[in-house]
Amino acid sequence: MTGQVFTVGSFCSSGKENPDCSGERKQRKNDSQKRWYHPKGKESVKALEPQNMSTVTEFQLLGFQNLLEWQSLLFVIFLFIYFLTITGNVVIITVVSQDPRLGSPMYMFLTHLSFLEIWYTSTTVPLLLANLTSWGHVISFPACMAQLYFFVFFGATECFLLAVIGYDRYLAICCPLHYSFLMSSDVCTTLVTVSWMTGMGTGFLPYLMISKLNFCGHNQINHFFCDLPPLMQLSCSSVYITEMAIFVLSIAVLCICFVLTLVSYVFIVSSILRIPSTSGRMKTFSTCGSHLTVVTIYYGTMISMYVHPNAHLSPEINKIISVFYTVITPLLNPVIYSFRNTDFKEALRKVMRKKCGI
Repeated sequence: MTGQVFTVGSFCSSGKENPDCSGERKQRKNDSQKRWYHPKGKESVKALEPQNMSTVTEFQLLGFQNLLEWQSLLFVIFLFIYFLTITGNVVIITVVSQDPRLGSPMYMFLTHLSFLEIWYTSTTVPLLLANLTSWGHVISFPACMAQLYFFVFFGATECFLLAVIGYDRYLAICCPLHYSFLMSSDVCTTLVTVSWMTGMGTGFLPYLMISKLNFCGHNQINHFFCDLPPLMQLSCSSVYITEMAIFVLSIAVLCICFVLTLVSYVFIVSSILRIPSTSGRMKTFSTCGSHLTVVTIYYGTMISMYVHPNAHLSPEINKIISVFYTVITPLLNPVIYSFRNTDFKEALRKVMRKKCGI
């Protein structure tokens, strides 16, 4: 099949000397280096390099555009959940900081988790609320990349903190005699610092790889925030290396932390089964079961989203899954880890009596 040559630029229709054609000939000379030989003719137009297309400088977040009649109700629901999440986590930080009886390592970890949840949910939910009030919210390219970085940073840090909390519960239940030695203040500080620093470093790889992709032409992100899968689908560059790198990173962070957390709870359950008191077993099972439920929801939804090389889910399923780990789990964590705890509830009542006279 005879190939076709596509050139960029225009040509003078006459071969005569014409001053008007001098600029055209210069353009033709410059454009001679911009030719591509395409054996398949018109089908090869897709292979044109991205510099001949308009570069994307901003993205349009479509959000839940298929639920236009439910926008107002969704706004109220998500705003209420966001308010409860921020309030609950602020209460945890306040109560723990004011009651010296809550000075154990567990409450130190929960304070950091609550502080993290405030920033983690604030990375995505305010933009979600803005999108529900104005369809097709526009976000600049730098702002989108910044949101992507902080989302991965806070999400990875939460994975590490949840694994640390699981390990802390394992030591408290399975090794109570050595707990104070194994989980000293220095060890706690080291675990928390490593969690934050590792999460901070984890955010750089997706940020650098996505920011180096070419985005040209179409700029509509069928999501409510700048997440990895829709951004890779939108790129006009090859994303194979990026997908593989994010796949490996997801296994290293999500799967390993999830397995470590599960191992901790397996040992916890085995210790609970040896408790002679039936009521004691049921109480401990209830607490650990709640912890494990929240952990499974968080890790499960994250793994289903990111440990999927070359297997893109539909945009609507992506959004539903994303709601769980960006909106639901930040609300459940303070409820499960603190408000169901007897010592914390007593400390909360003490603070309320002191501050409000209740």
